[in-house]
Amino acid sequence: MLINKFTTITGKDVILVPYRKEHVEKYHKWMQSEELQRLTASLPLTLEEEYQMQESWMRDENKCTFIVMDKHLYEKNHDEIEAMIGDTNLFFANDIDRMVAEAEIMIAETNARGKHRGWQAMLLMLLYGITYLHVQQYVVKISIDNVISIKMFENMGFIQTSISNVFQEVTMNKIVDDTWIGWLKENVGNFQIINENEF
Repeated sequence: MLINKFTTITGKDVILVPYRKEHVEKYHKWMQSEELQRLTASLPLTLEEEYQMQESWMRDENKCTFIVMDKHLYEKNHDEIEAMIGDTNLFFANDIDRMVAEAEIMIAETNARGKHRGWQAMLLMLLYGITYLHVQQYVVKISIDNVISIKMFENMGFIQTSISNVFQEVTMNKIVDDTWIGWLKENVGNFQIINENEF
């Protein structure tokens, strides 16, 4: 969506930046992985289709996407592509108020897993959604066999609401309240959101 086109979110170990054209080629390589296709319930796209997807997502007011970068890698040489480790998304249902968002996190680089990069990036995205997009409830849909992600969202306070054997996924929910917002801020630590609204 255009609201985050010039937004950068910096945390302790990760930086979130808008998904731009220069990120597409590496993202496309990630999504050739059968493991990532399975975990994200995605179909492989051609590179041209991936570029079209990036452009449409940037303009779609029901989709908010950030690329996740490893902050320490980025600070070494300021190369966003080299520092890319995954992405995080919010999807809104087609309701007028857009109060409910489906959240996603993917750490594609295997050497970045198990280092709390996904945890931190997701907390930052949840806070961004609450603060700037006025989200009042979050939903996550996770593959049944993705035990690590299920556990992570449980630790974030999400509650399992259903299991689909047809789609082989677990649905979890979290209502936003002041206590949880305080917990998010406490657990994410120091962070900064910079909006350079030039459009």
